Amino acid sequence: MKIFYCFLIFFIWGTTLCLYAGDEDELSRLPVLSGYIKDSQSGEVLIGATVYILESGIGAASNLYGFYSISTPAGNKTLVVKSLGYKSLQQELDVQSNLTFNISLEPESEQLSEVIVIANQSHTKLEEPLMGVQRIKAAKIKEVPALMGEVDPIKVLQLMPGISAASEGSSGFSVRGGNPDQNLIVLDEAIVYNAGHMMGFFSVFNNDAIKDVNIYKGDIPARSGGRLSSLLDVRMKDGNSQRFSGTGGIGTISSRLTLEGPILSERTTFVLAGRRTYADLFLPFAKEEAARDAGLYFYDLNAKISHTISDRDRIYLSAYLGRDFFKGADSKIGFGNQTITLRWNHLFSPRLFSNLTLISSNYDYMLSFESGSADDFEWISNLRDYNAKLDFNYYPNSKHSISFGVQSIYHNILPAHVKGTQDNTVFNEIKLPRSRAWEHGLYLEDTHKATDAITLRYGLRLSAFQNVGKGVLHSYDEDYNVNGTTEYEKGEVFNTYWGIEPRFGASWMLSHQTSVKAAYSRSFQYMHLAGNSRSTTPLDVWFTSSPNVKPQQSDQISAGVFRKFLNGSFDVGVETFYKEMRNTIDFKDYAELLLNEYLEGELRFGTGYAYGLEFLTNFNFHKWDGWISYTLSESKRKIEGINNNKSYFSPYDHTHDISLVVSRELSKRLTLSANWVFFTGAPVTFPVGRFESGGNIVPIYSDRNAERMPDYHRLDLALTWRNKLKPGRRFSGEWNFSLYNAYGQKNAWTICFVEDEDVPNRTKAMKTYLFTFVPSVTYNFKF
Repeated sequence: MKIFYCFLIFFIWGTTLCLYAGDEDELSRLPVLSGYIKDSQSGEVLIGATVYILESGIGAASNLYGFYSISTPAGNKTLVVKSLGYKSLQQELDVQSNLTFNISLEPESEQLSEVIVIANQSHTKLEEPLMGVQRIKAAKIKEVPALMGEVDPIKVLQLMPGISAASEGSSGFSVRGGNPDQNLIVLDEAIVYNAGHMMGFFSVFNNDAIKDVNIYKGDIPARSGGRLSSLLDVRMKDGNSQRFSGTGGIGTISSRLTLEGPILSERTTFVLAGRRTYADLFLPFAKEEAARDAGLYFYDLNAKISHTISDRDRIYLSAYLGRDFFKGADSKIGFGNQTITLRWNHLFSPRLFSNLTLISSNYDYMLSFESGSADDFEWISNLRDYNAKLDFNYYPNSKHSISFGVQSIYHNILPAHVKGTQDNTVFNEIKLPRSRAWEHGLYLEDTHKATDAITLRYGLRLSAFQNVGKGVLHSYDEDYNVNGTTEYEKGEVFNTYWGIEPRFGASWMLSHQTSVKAAYSRSFQYMHLAGNSRSTTPLDVWFTSSPNVKPQQSDQISAGVFRKFLNGSFDVGVETFYKEMRNTIDFKDYAELLLNEYLEGELRFGTGYAYGLEFLTNFNFHKWDGWISYTLSESKRKIEGINNNKSYFSPYDHTHDISLVVSRELSKRLTLSANWVFFTGAPVTFPVGRFESGGNIVPIYSDRNAERMPDYHRLDLALTWRNKLKPGRRFSGEWNFSLYNAYGQKNAWTICFVEDEDVPNRTKAMKTYLFTFVPSVTYNFKF
């Protein structure tokens, strides 16, 4: 009941704000020009396209579904529409009353659009009051050199300032010193809990099925919550409404195919995409018998159907299925994600747009041992979410763009269930109690054009988290020993947390080429990940906040200066940030995380902070394009019971992080790309001594994360050669030759300590590295 009253008060306040914005001046009674912005060739809606009236400068940006709305005085107007990678449109209109005007933009020539798309989209627009936003389009990603030729949006994001790989080749990533589990990753609004394939070397995102990728580093829009560090928002294609088409590729390690087109008419479209590795197809030719019987592959399936019911209603149904499979002589491992998203867009009026979303998301893991003996067992775990969202965009006048909505997620987690599979099993069944919880969110946010030069964004998100039965709660004493257990009935709410999350941003246009920005945001995180590895693994366990585990909380402030040069072909952005975290979670020394019903007793809590300076420059001139990013930062934690209560570096702290990405169009058919990365080695804990006890050698360790891995650096190269397109033929192809780690740097993946055979009673360090240089060839095609 308390939740109901709080949400009611919030709703009344939000309604009052909307009414106030709507009645602010005569603008609320002006004619409204509205519609959808699309790609003329595919019919795909365009997100973030800029629309404005040339005579007055009044404008807007298309929302997540390509819809725009502008209030303007009546009369003859010149409408200007721009979207990166597309030709600008200028249209004369006679606006006397509300007018619906749908817009189709023509793509630039293929080579030009692919060259400019990241260089201009990877930085925040000068005028919008958002900071720490990186935007990339799928078209460019395929030209960036990639591990084994498998193009990957997350690997491209890791080349941006403030974002670093969790480990060598990993799709897990850290944002501004945060943990990988502090990133909210969504595909068509469905949460993806494990975004990696093959132990994280590849991400779950098939680039051919993707339309847009946006990442928000800390300054997260009020519509989203539940994580401290970032929101990674990935949007699938809607499908080509103009004609049947396809794209695909055959590579060194995998192949993929995407088909899309209209169904019966352009009002209904589909996308169907598949990707699979085929290392297992070559294993039968291996010399070792064990390898011939092994299996190793992953696959992805993406599907989406979009239907325009009427000018006011559209529905979208999208699904994703991804799976990894490992098979040994007697063992099997399988894990993956499954998501389903159903969305309904409804246009109440030219000023009010709504979107209702229903989502199911599942992540599961299975391990089995099948030798026909009493040792056989099966281990399963899963995490399932059911999510409902209702979002609104309200455009009362040209000065305000208001978004508000409500969301509820039901979490159901089975940490682990292990049982023997033979009648004579030697295993005792272990089934860790399920945990269930509700996570709610209510938000309101207004983007306010205060003056011609100043734009404000202010909002509030109210979050609530409830632990519910059927469940078990253990209580602990001050030494983290279990001293009691309570069981709760199905549906019984036994704990509630609240979070008030203000969001604020401002931009000040000093000139048409320069802006200054500042932002503040507060976030709460109620879902957490238990793992002892720097990169995520299938055995990592998600767990909820509870009476024993308070939600993590962060407050972040940031400020920056952004400047365009040479008509936008060269731009520079400098951001500084400070992030303070409370109830930060870490694990005690020698923590037991696997199959531990008393996992909460292994946790320790404290504070943390991160601060830094981020620099990004984009360039696009004379057939050269790319960007240079540099991050100078520090991230530390101070947690009671760890490191003698002294502060220590986050395991994802990198003092310096540099990325250089460049592409050169050698001819209309040939493009050369390269990227070079360098970052300071990650903090680690090494043994600094040893002693003998009972005939055993016992290491003595340094303070937590007091040492560092060696610095990391790598050069990647790629050459793309396009086949000559014959007149009248729709089929086209290109060859991509990539070289990962071109100069063969042996970057340390792990360092272990072993007995030195040449010097008795002495330990030596041994470096393990994953890759030297890795060549690959991929043939991409489309029709």
